[in-house]
Amino acid sequence: MNTKEHAVSVRGLAAGVAAMTIIVTGSNIAVQFPINDWLTWGALTYPVSFLVTDLTNRALGPTTARRVVYAGFAVAVALSIVLATWRIAVASGSAFLLAQLLDIAIFDRLRRAAWWHAPFVSSVLASALDTALFFSLAFAGTGLPWVTWGLGDYAAKLVMAAALLLPFRILMKLVMPKIPSRA
Repeated sequence: MNTKEHAVSVRGLAAGVAAMTIIVTGSNIAVQFPINDWLTWGALTYPVSFLVTDLTNRALGPTTARRVVYAGFAVAVALSIVLATWRIAVASGSAFLLAQLLDIAIFDRLRRAAWWHAPFVSSVLASALDTALFFSLAFAGTGLPWVTWGLGDYAAKLVMAAALLLPFRILMKLVMPKIPSRA
């Protein structure tokens, strides 16, 4: 890797970690505020984390995407312990780490398919894991309507997975000419 490629990689890693930290911490705060019995505000913000992971994976490869996830995980969990509840921080950290690593693995397997296939399929499958883990760990036994929140959250994630395809495509066209192709 030459000096320019290294600088682009470091900037990409830093941008990904910053974005992931903001998205996950904000979502952990937002999930505490229900919109109704089917949805919390976190359902509208958290799916953007899959966009960050997929953009990083496409532009810089799965190794850098995993670094973004690990760093984002550490910082977001620490902040969430302070800004949310410990139960939400633990549930979020567990669900986030496993779901994002699944997203990276699926995306990497599908990266040579049609441009939309890898980000859509990886987000849909990883979101299912994330939703099941997060809502059961964060809210089971609390008396809150966590099952309906989970169903509403997953439905929102499916809609967002489709809606975020356009920003994914636009951002890739803006970023990829500057970054050596990782396939």
